[in-house]
Amino acid sequence: MKIYTIGFTKKTAESFFGYLKSSGIETLIDVRLNNTSQLSGFAKRDDLKFFLKELCETNYVHMPELAPTKEILKPYQNKEISWKNYEDKFLNLMAQRNIEKQLPSSLLDHSCLLCSEHEPHFCHRRLVVEYLNNTTNLNLDVKHLYK
Repeated sequence: MKIYTIGFTKKTAESFFGYLKSSGIETLIDVRLNNTSQLSGFAKRDDLKFFLKELCETNYVHMPELAPTKEILKPYQNKEISWKNYEDKFLNLMAQRNIEKQLPSSLLDHSCLLCSEHEPHFCHRRLVVEYLNNTTNLNLDVKHLYK
């Protein structure tokens, strides 16, 4: 099953929607806690839903249950905890939430997880895919769209 991830920062609207369209994304799964921030530009929830449908014929789903809580995210952003500490806390949160039981496999196939981080290396969207691959038999083949 093919799944993609993307962050909207350091991308123009043209490159962002170009990645999605050329990859054949059927559903964009927004895994941000806050999807209405002014900092999101073209990736604000309502604008994003419109652009996805009009430009890419892609559906939009917001799944904040795949996002870290503010209590986990803020200390990492403020450099109060390390990436490893953040990762451990978020992996435990996903296990507590049983996210693997909340996601129908049909939603994941040819979908793309969206957050703000440009690259997946220090981003929770990568952790979501890895967690699902470790807790299910979905065998997700992931491609991170960020170059």
